[in-house]
Amino acid sequence: MGLAQYAIVPIRDQWGVLHDGAVNGEYATKESAFESAVAAASLAIRQGHEVHVSVPAREQGEAAMQAKP
Repeated sequence: MGLAQYAIVPIRDQWGVLHDGAVNGEYATKESAFESAVAAASLAIRQGHEVHVSVPAREQGEAAMQAKP
C-alpha cells in the first residue's frame, strides 16, 4: 500500500486540504479543514495506506477557532 498525506494549508482568507498535489475545498476554519482531512484519511486507513496529516501551528495573535486573517 502507499502513503496518503494530507496537509492543511492557507488559501487566501480560508483553509484547504493539500492531497496528491491538489488543494481541495475552502474551509472557514483550520479545524473544519482538519475534520475533512481526517475523514479522507480514515478511508485511506481502511484501504491499508500509511497516513500522515499535518496542521500548521497557530500564528501569534491568531484565535484558535477563526477564519484565516
